Amino acid sequence: MAEPETGPGAPGRSETPLERWDRNFSELLQELRVAQTGVQVLFAFLLTLPFTNRFERITGVQRGTYVVTLVAAAAATALLIAPVSYHRLVFRQGRKPQLVRTGSKLATLGLGCLLVAMLGAVLLVVGVVLGAPLAGGIVAVLAVLYVFLWYVLPFLNRAA
Repeated sequence: MAEPETGPGAPGRSETPLERWDRNFSELLQELRVAQTGVQVLFAFLLTLPFTNRFERITGVQRGTYVVTLVAAAAATALLIAPVSYHRLVFRQGRKPQLVRTGSKLATLGLGCLLVAMLGAVLLVVGVVLGAPLAGGIVAVLAVLYVFLWYVLPFLNRAA
């Protein structure tokens, strides 16, 4: 079981505040690598859809869903890459705490946009394959799953 990190001198850790910020930034970058790969694959898929023959036959609601999904994927891409750009622009300026705090907020917002984009993409694909009513039900179940795993479970474990 991991030891709690409650500040300098926390059990199992002997790091300075600067070392802690460095470690936190390294952990943030690892998390961003996972999320960026997923959002980039999804974004690339979405960018190709209008160029397929079947795209011309989607409904107005599906077109609206597509646009919202594409914009959410683009926003997620921007938000998840932003901490890297931020780091590059403040490199060697002694701003690691601000970088980690801002990067964490950007990553959280990016994951929210990624959630919307993933659900929208599933809604589009399942809607075309199985129809809108079934697609809505499947996406509702997935939304509950994602929200539980990405948001509720971490908060429940914080309290434990």
